[in-house]
Amino acid sequence: MTSPLLVSSLLDSADGPALLAVEVEGADPRVTAPHAHARGQLFGAKRGLLTVGTEGGQWVVPAIHAVWVPPHHKHSLRSHGAFAGWSVYLAESFCADLPTMPCTMRTSGLLREAVHRAAGWDGSPLDAPRMRLAEVIRDELHELPHESFGLPLPSDARLLRIARAIGDDPADARSLDDWAAWAGIAQRTLTRRFVAETGFHFSAWRQRARLMRALELLAAGTPVTNVALDLGYDNLSAFIAMFRRQFGTTPGRYFSP
Repeated sequence: MTSPLLVSSLLDSADGPALLAVEVEGADPRVTAPHAHARGQLFGAKRGLLTVGTEGGQWVVPAIHAVWVPPHHKHSLRSHGAFAGWSVYLAESFCADLPTMPCTMRTSGLLREAVHRAAGWDGSPLDAPRMRLAEVIRDELHELPHESFGLPLPSDARLLRIARAIGDDPADARSLDDWAAWAGIAQRTLTRRFVAETGFHFSAWRQRARLMRALELLAAGTPVTNVALDLGYDNLSAFIAMFRRQFGTTPGRYFSP
């Protein structure tokens, strides 16, 4: 596992500045086990890709997105390929009116520049100019549009078993009836409850799981043909067409500068 960016005493203390920011860059992947802390955290990528897990789902985070995790919410992350990113930690008292559940949002140039400036601070109490910049970051977090780019997990134990199996192997091509029989649930119940608990029909959820895995593999440098095969596609053109419909570009160009 990767060492934390800040010591836990800073993350779990009510003392210290209202906002702390750090930037990180390197060729080695970052991997953190599930954990929680008293500060809220906003984090994202400048280059590369992050997968962020929470108790309610997971997100793949490309460079135009960021993830907000409120105070005391358990989360984990791992990066894929060469990575450069940033994190902002907000004191619990500074999180008023911010989202109370983890979410992903589209970043802005103003937010990125403000975080870059804050990352150069020394951790001492914020003077008036720095406090104004901290409030700009908080205001951006409050106002930026949320993006539906996560993969919510169902709460029903039978559906969760299916979801985790697909997450482990998105290429698994079992039919809806096969999955229902495997988990011991009626097909109609599976269909109805999957929509109710995730907001996605089963087939759409499985396709999103495949897309998220595709982004992870591409960020790690896996050739497009291998990605398609790993995800269960025996037709490369079908995979490329599906990817283009979702992201507006081909897999080979998605991470191009």
